[in-house]
Amino acid sequence: MKISTKGRYALRILIDLAINSRDKYISIKEISERQQISIKYMETIVGMLNKGGYLSSLRGHAGGYKLSRSADKIVVGDVLRYIEGPLAPIPCLESGTPNCDRADQCKTLPFWQGLYNTVTEYVDKFTIDDLAKMGDNDNSDFYCI
Repeated sequence: MKISTKGRYALRILIDLAINSRDKYISIKEISERQQISIKYMETIVGMLNKGGYLSSLRGHAGGYKLSRSADKIVVGDVLRYIEGPLAPIPCLESGTPNCDRADQCKTLPFWQGLYNTVTEYVDKFTIDDLAKMGDNDNSDFYCI
């Protein structure tokens, strides 16, 4: 599993909106400048996020984008699966359960299932709000060992 630029930028866009929108619409140009992502590439990603129900849009002079719901209700794993597709490390787990003729005799399947479960559990425990708060001084819930 490798997260593409599109997946990474989607998270950056959502985090930017969580931090900066305060219930107002933000233009692509503003986000582009802050995140240093080309407007053309952002249009593709924002279009996907809008279609996926993560953003609301408004046309016109005061238009732009904002989160369609609270940042603490947008799960990182859901966004990544929407943008990237399945996060399974091997094709036979893309549906979530083994989908292979050799699954009953595959010695490596438990390993791959464990990796898949670990990745899924990890990305599903964070929200966009959690990511927006990472690195803040008052953020004692997040630590590295």
